[in-house]
Formats: sequence, C-alpha cells, structure tokens
Amino acid sequence: MATVSERWNELHRLHTKVEAAVEAAVREQHGIGISEYAIMAVLAEHGHARMQRLAEAVELPQSTTSRLVAHLESTGLLARYLCEADRRGVFTSITEAGRASHRAARKTYEKALATALGNARVQR
Repeated sequence: MATVSERWNELHRLHTKVEAAVEAAVREQHGIGISEYAIMAVLAEHGHARMQRLAEAVELPQSTTSRLVAHLESTGLLARYLCEADRRGVFTSITEAGRASHRAARKTYEKALATALGNARVQR
C-alpha cells in the first residue's frame, strides 16, 4: 500500500502532466497561458473584479496577477479602471474582444482537459 506522501507525489505528477497539456493547447491555439485563461474565465463569469479579489480567485500572487492583467489589457482583452467609491481600488473588466477570445479558448481548454484527464494514468 502506498504511503500518503507517495500518493500525494503521484497526484502532483498527474496534475502537472494534465496542466502542461492544457497549457500547451491553449497557448498554441490562442496565444495565452493557462493563468491568463483563468483570469479571463473569472472575469467572463463576473464581468469585473477588484485586483485583490481577482488574484485570490485565480490563486496567484497579486504581482503576478497584475503583470498578466497588464499584458491582457495591452492586447485589448481586459480593461482596468479606478473604483469610484475608493480611488485607491483598481477594478479589471473583460472587454467584448476578451469575451470572444475566452469563448474560443474555453472550447480548446475543455477539449484539452478532457483529453489529458482521459490519458492520465496512475503509475504503480
């Protein structure tokens, strides 16, 4: 019987393998990484989010989230604006181009994820 750490290591290897396959498919077909896709997915669902909440939702450091948002903003997929009630707060929203890009990338993401999970094997 496998130990807890052996089972955890196997799960981690499977996760890494699945994530790499999905990342490759989304990057190759849509020019965005899986973290950028995750940001767009949150914003597609909610419309907009405060930067801090967005970082929490995608489970990335705030500095990484800010860098990725800046990149997506430079390509016209996202927009940032100041909070009217608290001028220190910055919100990010998804643009119409971002929604279209997310819809296209979502199909690729779902297909690649299903394929990678179907191909995932536990090493014994």
